[in-house]
Amino acid sequence: MEFAFYFASGVAVVSTLRVITNTNPVHALLYLIISLIAVAMTFFSLGAPFAGVLEVIAYAGAIMVLFVFVVMMLNQGPASVTQERHWLKPGIWVGPSILSAILLAELLYVLFAQSSGAAIGQTTIDAKAVGVSLFGPYLLVVELASMLLLAAAVTAFHLGRTEAKEQ
Repeated sequence: MEFAFYFASGVAVVSTLRVITNTNPVHALLYLIISLIAVAMTFFSLGAPFAGVLEVIAYAGAIMVLFVFVVMMLNQGPASVTQERHWLKPGIWVGPSILSAILLAELLYVLFAQSSGAAIGQTTIDAKAVGVSLFGPYLLVVELASMLLLAAAVTAFHLGRTEAKEQ
């Protein structure tokens, strides 16, 4: 299973470099999603499936929702629609598709190579162990992070509203 770890880490590094070097934000976003999925695969290969699932749900899913909200908030009209069609040509999807196929092949290899489910000779960390850690010694950190996220959501709401301001 060390192969799966190093392979997913390599895909994460390559796709992250493509995020940094890309000048088009849509292309960079596609590679960012691949990078986040590759990081989730490293969690799976290390025997932490709960952390891997959280990575996919929280980061890859949240990044997509954030991108959709930004596009909806900007609402630049028909010019942006034609620009997006120009950006999303079929050839653009080749790089992310190849990296996704590589990660899918690695996931299938990891799932069917060992019957025990534990990777690299370690034990699998379940959701209960994560919950005990988060709500035990790290309770204050979790609560502070939730307060920060609430403040960010309220700020985004107030910045994004289009009501007439009082004068």
